[in-house]
Amino acid sequence: MKNLRLSTLLTATVLSLTLASCHKDKQVNLVTTPVTDGFYVLNQGGFNDNNSSLSAYSYASKQVVADIFLSANGRGLGDTGNDIEIYGSKMYIVVNVSSTIEVVDPNTAKSIKQIKMFNGTVAREPRDVVFYKGNAYVTSYDGTVAVIDTASLAVTKYITVGRNPEQLTVANGKIYVANSGGLDYPNYDNTVSVIDPVSATVTKTLTVVVNPQNVTADANGNVYVLSAGNYSTIQSSLEVIDDNADVVKSQTNFDAAAFTVIGSNAYYITSLGKVGVYNTKTQSISNAAFISDGTAITAPFAITSDASTGEVFVTDAKDYVSNGQVFVFDKTGKKEYAITVGINPGRIALLKK
Repeated sequence: MKNLRLSTLLTATVLSLTLASCHKDKQVNLVTTPVTDGFYVLNQGGFNDNNSSLSAYSYASKQVVADIFLSANGRGLGDTGNDIEIYGSKMYIVVNVSSTIEVVDPNTAKSIKQIKMFNGTVAREPRDVVFYKGNAYVTSYDGTVAVIDTASLAVTKYITVGRNPEQLTVANGKIYVANSGGLDYPNYDNTVSVIDPVSATVTKTLTVVVNPQNVTADANGNVYVLSAGNYSTIQSSLEVIDDNADVVKSQTNFDAAAFTVIGSNAYYITSLGKVGVYNTKTQSISNAAFISDGTAITAPFAITSDASTGEVFVTDAKDYVSNGQVFVFDKTGKKEYAITVGINPGRIALLKK
């Protein structure tokens, strides 16, 4: 489960945000106005602590807005923010335990609509969101993928997939869903559902290594599935699916807890807290130690990259109960700067630069 096994260890804490900078010429100051040219950080907060928050950083001013969602809306995000993505003129924030999706203006963080994800009175517990041709697709732990019209913001259908689906991705006009079964420990799921977005049905179910959590795709016809295994006798693995034939074409043991593809590189975080680079053209690790300047990150939690600049963003959860940080590296692995954000910074959404 994406970050959940860490989140369940968290306890209540006080949200007090301080700002840090790694270079004298990149001083960061606390401000109270929105940003439109940087990135957002979704901080999970503590599991069941109801303290998720949204930090915003401006490239132009080199300033951070602490919990911009709270200041823009007069209320908090809720419990355990799990995903954040920008599509068109809206930003979508998936809040797992609160079972809501906050749709906001990406320039102001002002709420446009809160979509409640419940089956009657039972929380569906949404996890991840992707977009395709005017629809948002959202996985939920109740074994469904919700289809949301991004114009009306109405849920038009729920598609039944495997148990406790985590991430999903779009490739070759299809939606691939990693079904972890993570809430049924030790009886994990081991499938990937393939959805046809036209008919909104599952057209194929692929068998993979147990506990698949991360799924992403490159531009060369490959879908990558990162399975966590059972944390004892079955190792974590990386499987590659041919998105034309929808077959698993390779599988290898692979130590990683996060995997994100940007261009021909995939950046990942190992169980030992190292950041590595996987080459999607050669299908092999090209750099097992991406950070080249000795920068130490206490507890790497999430990773992403900006394709336009080559910059790599790594979040640091620290001790999982205190405010975390985001480290920004250039494409050679040298630290450019770092900022302090909220508790358990789990996902980043990039604005224009």
